[in-house]
Amino acid sequence: MARRSRRAGKGSITSYTTKAGTRWRYQLWVPIDPEHPDDGLRQTGKGGYKTATDADDALTKAKNEAAAGLRADSAKITLGPYARTWLAGRRIANATREQYTRHLELHIVPHLGDVAIRALTAARIAQFYRDLEDPDGADLSASTVRKIAVTLAQILDAAVSDRHVLTNRARDKRAEPPTRKHVEAEADDFEACTAEQLAAFLAWNRDTYRDELHPLWYLLASTGMRRGEALALRWVDVDLAAGTVNVRRALDSSQTGKGSVKGTKTGRNRVVDIDEKTVEVLRSQRAVRGSVSLGMARADSLVFGNDAGEPRNVRSVSNSWGHRVRKAQGKLGAEAVPSLRLHGLRHTHASLLLEAGVPVKVVSERLGHASVSVTMDVYAHVMPGAQRSAAERFASLLG
Repeated sequence: MARRSRRAGKGSITSYTTKAGTRWRYQLWVPIDPEHPDDGLRQTGKGGYKTATDADDALTKAKNEAAAGLRADSAKITLGPYARTWLAGRRIANATREQYTRHLELHIVPHLGDVAIRALTAARIAQFYRDLEDPDGADLSASTVRKIAVTLAQILDAAVSDRHVLTNRARDKRAEPPTRKHVEAEADDFEACTAEQLAAFLAWNRDTYRDELHPLWYLLASTGMRRGEALALRWVDVDLAAGTVNVRRALDSSQTGKGSVKGTKTGRNRVVDIDEKTVEVLRSQRAVRGSVSLGMARADSLVFGNDAGEPRNVRSVSNSWGHRVRKAQGKLGAEAVPSLRLHGLRHTHASLLLEAGVPVKVVSERLGHASVSVTMDVYAHVMPGAQRSAAERFASLLG
C-alpha cells in the first residue's frame, strides 16, 4: 500500500488575511469511511475564526468527533432530506409508509426539516412537540404527537447508526414527548358540550349578559375556526351575500401584545360556509363596528378588533371567555353550562357535526386540518357508535 502523505487524526491551523483582518482556519485529515480507514483520507476544515484559540478549540472538537466515529461530511446534513432518504429505504407495509409520510411531510419536515441533524437538541424537539399540541397550531391529539415522536426517534436512530450524531436526542427524557398517561388523560378531558348547553349559553350571553364579544363566540361555535383565525379575520374575508368566510390568516398566540399576523397552520386558505343565522350575527357586528367608526366597517378592517380597531390580545380573549362561562354557570347552573375552554367551541362544532352524521371529510375541511387522518385522530373517540351503525346498516341491506 502506498505510504500516506498525511496521518489520520492530525490537523493544523493556519492564518489568512481578509478585508476584515486576520482570520484563522483549521484543517483535519480523517478517513473517508471510519469503518475502512485504509481506504484513504479526506481533508475537512473550516475557516473564519477570529483568533487562533478559537480555531484550535474547533480543531480539538473535530478531532474528538472523528475519534468517536462521526462522519466528517455530515456536519451540514439537515433532517428533511435525510428523513426522506430514510423512509425511501425502508421495507415496510404500504399503510405504515403512508403514516410515516404524513408524519414527515405534514409535521417533521415543515418544523425541523432545515435543521442540521447535529444541531437538534432535546429542547428543540420538546418545543416541536408543544407546537404540534398548540390549540392555535397543529392542534394534534397527544396520541398523534406520540406517534410522530416515535417516527422521529426512528429517524434519529438511523442517524446514529450512520454516524451522523453520537446520541439520539429524541430519546432524551428532556425531549418530553406525550406519554401514555397523557394520551389517556386527554381522552378523559376532551372538552365539548351538547347542542342544548351551547344554545343555553349563547342565548344567555346575548340577551342577559349583552356581551360585545357574543358575535365572536357565535362564529367560533358555528364554524369551528381557531381563535387566532377569527381574531385575524377582516371584512374583506367575509361574503355576507354568499354566506362564506375565507380563512387566510391567524394571530400568533405567542405574542402577548397586539399580536402578529401569520398564515394558517397548513399554509392553505379555506372557505367555510356559514348559515343564515351566522350571516345575521356578522351583519349586526359590522353595523355595530360602523356605528363606532366608519373606518371599522371598511373592507380591510378587523371583524373583531378592539375599540381602536387593532388586533385583540389572544390570551386576553381566552380569559374573557372563561369569565363569561363562570358568570353563566352562576346564573344557569353548572349542568346547563359546563366548564369549557374557548378551544372547546372548536371541539363542540366538530363533535356535533360528526355525531349528526356529517362526513369526516367535510368536517375536516371546515376545521382546516391538513388531512382527514388528523380529524380522525382527534375525534375518532366521539364516534363510538360508528361501527355499530355500520353493522346495522349492512344487515338492513340484506333484509
